Amino acid sequence: MKEKCLEILEQEGINPASKIDFDVNGSVYPLSLEYIIDTYMQASEDSQAVFLDALQKSTKVDEMGIEKFFEGMGQLLLMTHLSDKFNV
Repeated sequence: MKEKCLEILEQEGINPASKIDFDVNGSVYPLSLEYIIDTYMQASEDSQAVFLDALQKSTKVDEMGIEKFFEGMGQLLLMTHLSDKFNV
């Protein structure tokens, strides 16, 4: 499934090494698109399929669809990572 995700980026002319900077309380966390894909590909096969399907749909929205998709997925990764550090 990772290969399919990378193919979609290639078809859209997007470099998988491209990074999105996330500002969390003044600290910047840059995540590459490939890192985001790799992380989601560690999930169950069903989750991988959902990720791939959502990525495919994001290409049909508009030119900002893929960017917004990866911004959302990156935010989710950071929230999960940061919430694991805190016992609430």
